[in-house]
Amino acid sequence: MKCPKCGQNDDKVIDSRLAIDESSVKRRRECLKCGYRFTTVEEVIPEEIKVIKRNGEREDFDRSKVRTGIVNACYKRPVSSDDIDRIVDSITRQILGECQPEVASARIGDLVMEHLKKLDQVAYVRFASVYRQLQDVREFATEVRGRKK
Repeated sequence: MKCPKCGQNDDKVIDSRLAIDESSVKRRRECLKCGYRFTTVEEVIPEEIKVIKRNGEREDFDRSKVRTGIVNACYKRPVSSDDIDRIVDSITRQILGECQPEVASARIGDLVMEHLKKLDQVAYVRFASVYRQLQDVREFATEVRGRKK
């Protein structure tokens, strides 16, 4: 593992712990050259699942993209990183559990919206505005009214 401070490739693992979801391992490392300590995360790379985008293109499923979308929706909201990680883990497990080689991006978006609906109304509407490509105030109002049902 390359040290983020000095770039040296020599380090030792000081501590290893299971992450909250127990599907990844956090390792505390120390650079043997400069003594800098840093944390890495190891996770199982799931089977190759392709995401079918709106335009028909296919790309590898990337949980970091799901996380980025959720983080953007939750910007300056009272939502913790742990909450976001739990949502990403849940969505990833759902997709893997469906045992399909491909998943539509719309399916992923729907799953994100389900989770955000329960977590934070503002984050839900923010995500919906991008995901559903809402164009004007009327569409926002319709989305919010639909949220309260």
